[in-house]
Amino acid sequence: MLAASIIRRVREAAARFGAANQGNIAVIFAIALLPVLGFVGAAIDYSRANSARSSMQAALDSTALMLSKDLSSGIITASQVNAQAAIYFKGLYTNTDAQGVTISANYAANTSSGSNIQVTGSGSITTDFMKIAGFPTMGFNTSSTTAWGNVKMRVALALDNTGSMRDDGKITALRTAVAGSGGLIDQLSGLAQNPGDVYISIIPFAKVVNVGSSNSGATWIDWTDWANPPTLQPNNGSYAATLPNSVFTVAQWNTYFSFVGPGSPCPFTSANGFPTINGSPTFGCTNNPTNGSSTVSTIPNSGTYKGYICPGLDNASHSFYNGCWTSVQSATKSTYCTGSSCSTTSGNYNATASCTGSRSSTVCSEYTYTHTWVANATSTWTGCITDRTQSYDETGDAPTLNITATLFPANQYYENSTAYCSSSSNPTLEPIIPMTYNWSSLKTAVNAMQPTGGTDQSVGLAWAWQSLLQVGPIPAPAETSNTTYNRVIIILSDGLNTEDRWPDYGNGSTQNTNSSGVGYIDARQAQQCTNIKAATDSNGKPMFTIYTIQVDTSTPADPVSTVLQNCASDPTKFFKLTNSNQIATTFTKIGTALSQLRVAQ
Repeated sequence: MLAASIIRRVREAAARFGAANQGNIAVIFAIALLPVLGFVGAAIDYSRANSARSSMQAALDSTALMLSKDLSSGIITASQVNAQAAIYFKGLYTNTDAQGVTISANYAANTSSGSNIQVTGSGSITTDFMKIAGFPTMGFNTSSTTAWGNVKMRVALALDNTGSMRDDGKITALRTAVAGSGGLIDQLSGLAQNPGDVYISIIPFAKVVNVGSSNSGATWIDWTDWANPPTLQPNNGSYAATLPNSVFTVAQWNTYFSFVGPGSPCPFTSANGFPTINGSPTFGCTNNPTNGSSTVSTIPNSGTYKGYICPGLDNASHSFYNGCWTSVQSATKSTYCTGSSCSTTSGNYNATASCTGSRSSTVCSEYTYTHTWVANATSTWTGCITDRTQSYDETGDAPTLNITATLFPANQYYENSTAYCSSSSNPTLEPIIPMTYNWSSLKTAVNAMQPTGGTDQSVGLAWAWQSLLQVGPIPAPAETSNTTYNRVIIILSDGLNTEDRWPDYGNGSTQNTNSSGVGYIDARQAQQCTNIKAATDSNGKPMFTIYTIQVDTSTPADPVSTVLQNCASDPTKFFKLTNSNQIATTFTKIGTALSQLRVAQ
């Protein structure tokens, strides 16, 4: 052994020095060498002990982490902590110098700082040099503690409630995966040691989200689209509801429209130059302002709504206009036609037409009308909210009362003959549920979800984001400075984006692409995802973790959703499923990952 050899050589040298008579220098050197060698030897022994302790510290750290995850996930019970600690440590600690190694694990539940496990280890080494000084062994000990419960979890679920979710059992599988026994809500609620440790929000989405009609008085709602007539809606490109452009000039239209009143034909027809979809005008007339879906051919000539010119459903935007033009009759008639071809039916403007003279001297006239747009009362709104004005649709900015673009636009969504946000409709797009730990209400909301309309993942993602923020329309509960928060978004969709607030971006069946070949809706959502992932907390760490799930049971299969794939926080957090049965296993996998994320911070 190296140490024994060194000691033997030192003794031999000391004997020679003691017998030497050549001078005192050698003797003095020999005497001085002994403590020097003692210090060097002690350093070597200490280094060996420190190496054994460092290895033990690493093994204890890993052991404590694995124990906390096993215990919080229900893999082991509190009574099994010590035995499992010994198993893990034995596999991790490989230092051969250590002797008499022992470990113990102590579990403390629900302390003021949360639950914790402390694993303590000790051992010793046999010294090579220190034993000369009477220290044959050198002991060491260390410990590791992992805590959870002081880390709080907030999870926003943006869940596709579009029409295609009825296919292949997808909506049923989603309900079970989230709200069923042992589903995600059960997994996450099981992590809570105290009320408020875990919060969950539910964001059902289609082309819109439903925030509930009870919010009609909220200051964060933008009523601009709601209150405006068709011609003042957002620019929708080829689907814009503009004045007729093929039959009338603007001046001719204004003249024509001034004669429209009680009993007149509906002016919103394809013959009058309005944009059409499959040959039909983008919108028509209704006999009252209550958002009925059926159209009428003439303006009401009697009753409460006499002379009301009410545009109804806009086929391009899949939403209702919310108001009518009133008709106030002028004091005198105006001429609309002269000559032998004129008659009371040639103008066909309204029922007040009359003619005088004959043949070439015929003069026909009728009353004109002043039209004023009157918007419906906001109390008739059913709760639909559509995308924010660009580019606030891509941000988490809080709404600001005097900046309209930051507010959230009210909408009267109507597609497939259904006003999906209306509580009297069947099916209904369920209202969103802000952050709560009322597990039963969350399960009730999820189990009530039904397939509805078209797909706009972006609006669902926007409201999932809003539900995690401290300010905004549905603010999350206040956070405390001495607590770590895991903020998570999980978005599931079974299709590709097909429509949003702007009809030119998609018609409900397909999404249009820009000059780069990227879908307009996807481009908006991609920037939204970039902004979410770029947000950081006070420690400079990502504020949000995003999981994305694409469910594709189509034949032939849809392509991988690039926008969902890239939106995930990392590649391991994107899932492409091809079978409804995979929904449950995927949510279980995510729930397990979140359980592990919550411990050992």
